[in-house]
Amino acid sequence: MRMIRFVPVLALALCATACSAPAETVLPDPTAAPTAAPTAEPTPEVTPEPTPDIQVVDGITYVNGILIANKSYSLPADYAPGVSEEAQSAFEEMAAGAAQDGINLYIASGFRSYDYQAKLYQRYVDRDGKEKADTYSARPGHSEHQTGLAFDLNEVSDAFIGTPEAEWLAAHAHEYGFIIRYPADKVEITGYKYEPWHVRYLGKETAAAVYESGLCLEEYLGIDSVYAD
Repeated sequence: MRMIRFVPVLALALCATACSAPAETVLPDPTAAPTAAPTAEPTPEVTPEPTPDIQVVDGITYVNGILIANKSYSLPADYAPGVSEEAQSAFEEMAAGAAQDGINLYIASGFRSYDYQAKLYQRYVDRDGKEKADTYSARPGHSEHQTGLAFDLNEVSDAFIGTPEAEWLAAHAHEYGFIIRYPADKVEITGYKYEPWHVRYLGKETAAAVYESGLCLEEYLGIDSVYAD
């Protein structure tokens, strides 16, 4: 009788594994373009802030050619030019333009001498104390009114805030050469509370540049406004 031999299953499995063709090894293609290494981010260039051109002539400070009187820069006690004719003429032009829009503008306070400012400031100090007075009144020699280039218009109080006259000035003063000198969002920089009634004459070109920059005059010129003591 013929005997049938059985091959163990394990042996067959080993044979199948050992006899199968080895997996094909994928070699790199030498003709392929090399993978570019990541490019480092360029270091941004820092543009230095321009240094303001500060000149003092006969005790009067000019920054980039603009006469400055603030908490950092003072005027001599004997400096008394009176109201600038150019600023006065510009105001009259502005008042006429405002009138066409139904807005009435008038000057409540113009030029002030050093001595007048000294008395006014002391009155406020006596009433409210020095710290509070310094937020809304200039010390003698530091007032823009002494330059003859600044005006307080209409009602000189917080009651002027939000009035049609205040809104008109904020939108149009620069067209006539003026800026709102102490904006609401620049109190920490100018050193003074928001005064929508206080305008400063700079000339049409400069006033427009300051207005369009969104900066207060100190920021625009790169200076500060801080009392030394």
